[in-house]
Formats: sequence, structure tokens, C-alpha cells
Amino acid sequence: MLNFLPSSVTGVILLLLFSLNTILCCTILFLFVFIKLIIPHTWIRHQFSRLLIFIATVWIEGNSFILRITQKIKWDVQGIEHLTSKRSYLVVSNHRSWTDIFVLQHIFKHRIPFLKFFLKKELIWVPILGVAWWALDFPFLKRYSRQFLEKHPELRGKDMETTRKNCEKFKKYPVSVMNFLEGTRFDFQKHKKQNSPYRHLLLPKAGGVALVFSSMGDYLSNIIDVTIVYPENEPPVHFWDLLAGNIPCITVRVKILPIPANIVGMNYEEDEAFREKIQQWVNQLWQEKDHRIETIMTEYVASTTKH
Repeated sequence: MLNFLPSSVTGVILLLLFSLNTILCCTILFLFVFIKLIIPHTWIRHQFSRLLIFIATVWIEGNSFILRITQKIKWDVQGIEHLTSKRSYLVVSNHRSWTDIFVLQHIFKHRIPFLKFFLKKELIWVPILGVAWWALDFPFLKRYSRQFLEKHPELRGKDMETTRKNCEKFKKYPVSVMNFLEGTRFDFQKHKKQNSPYRHLLLPKAGGVALVFSSMGDYLSNIIDVTIVYPENEPPVHFWDLLAGNIPCITVRVKILPIPANIVGMNYEEDEAFREKIQQWVNQLWQEKDHRIETIMTEYVASTTKH
């Protein structure tokens, strides 16, 4: 534990340790990526893809080990007991911080298949990690604004087409497709700007999850609904808070949900009935999640007050 050090020093040490772990694992990863690219045999390339995921899992293990030996975080996790790495899942979650990614990787490692996140196309230029995400078949999305599409209607639906192709890749082996429905990290300024009806959440976006349902709903076993709360940290929660040891408690609640019926092959943009069905499903999910966060916060305050 580094609790005896100033938080700024702790943060720098953890950043260095995470960076060294990332550089080491990515160096090995890139070596096998190069070999995979020059091998034409499909079956062998598939085995190399499995090897790349194994290397990425070692990276996650390294990050978890670093946190375990340097931080004293109280983990309160419920609902992960009946998961398996042999099935494919859609994982949906609220989004509080970049720390959420470390949290999800930490609690789900070896319990479900390797998490594949939907990423903005611009993130492919992130040093080292961008290439690693590309090598691991993370789906990169290019989002077009409504104003841009009005000027370039020929590009309408292009982002959905790209996502559908990425989802087709995931049918080759068990996978966990990760989607932050809010599309961005929560803070009160965004919450006010959106005039969100939820107390603890931004407005959810149903298009991405609808596309996953449509493309591979028959391949998914379940939906994993994740609620992440940092009870002692006011949003926004920054990644530096994790590095500096300023996140004393992380609460996670996991619910396993069934896949909605009659969703495969449906078109979210053109089928009004399907679009309304998914939006209602997402809104109901978000109402329950908002209530769950409120309950977690209330119970946490009550428990700390007693002590």
C-alpha cells in the first residue's frame, strides 16, 4: 500500500506502473500481430487472434495486481456468480469515468469472454493503445452529426453498416460486446444541458444496442446490466482519482437479463415499431438503474453514518 505517500506521488507511481505494464504487453502483442498479418492460413490466423486476447488478459491481470498491491479500495460487487466465459454477452453500463473500464475488466476477468468496447474512430490514434485495440478487433465507430448528414445524405447509415460488419466478426467465438449507453461520461453540466429526467444518469442512446441486437441477437446468451457507483466521489470521477488513491470504495451491481424477443435482422432506422420497442426497453432499463443508484447511495450514507 502507498497510503503513506502524498496522493500526487502515488498517482505518478501508479501511472508509471500501468505504463510499463502496457508497454511490455503491447510489445509482445505487436510481435504476434505482425506474424498474424503475414500468415495467409485462416485457421492459424484465428489461433493467433485467440493468443492476442490471452496477452490482453495478461495485461488486465497486471493492472489488477498493481491496484491490489498499491491501493486499499473497498470493493462491493454483487451479481457475478452465474456468469461463464463460454457464452457471448452484451454488456451495458452507466458511464461515470475512464476508471469504469478498469473496473469492468477487473471484475469480469475470467468470468466472461474478453470485453470488446465500441470506440470512437479518433481513438485509433491513441499511442500504443490505438493499435492494440485495432489488433484485438475492437469496433471503431465514426459518428456523424445530424447537421453533417443533412449536407451529406449519402453517408446516412454508414456508421451502422460499419458496426454491423464488426458484429459479424464476433460470431466466430464467444465474446462480450460492451456498450456505454450514455455515450459519454456523466457530469452535472452535461446532465443539465440534456435536461435528463434521471437523477444520476444521462440520456441513453438506443441505436448502438439496437444494432447489436439486430446483428447478433440470436448469438447472444444474455444481457449483463452493470451499475457502477463511486459512493464517496462526486461526479465526474477522473482517472487520476484512481491513480492517486482517492477512490476509497467502488460499488458494482450486476443483473443478468434475457435478450428481447423478435429483434434479429430488424432495422432500427427504418422500422418504427422496432425503434419504439428498443427505446422503451432502454428507458425502462435506465429508470431501474437510476433507482438502483439512488438506493446504493442512500444505503451507503446510512451505513457510514452508523459508524
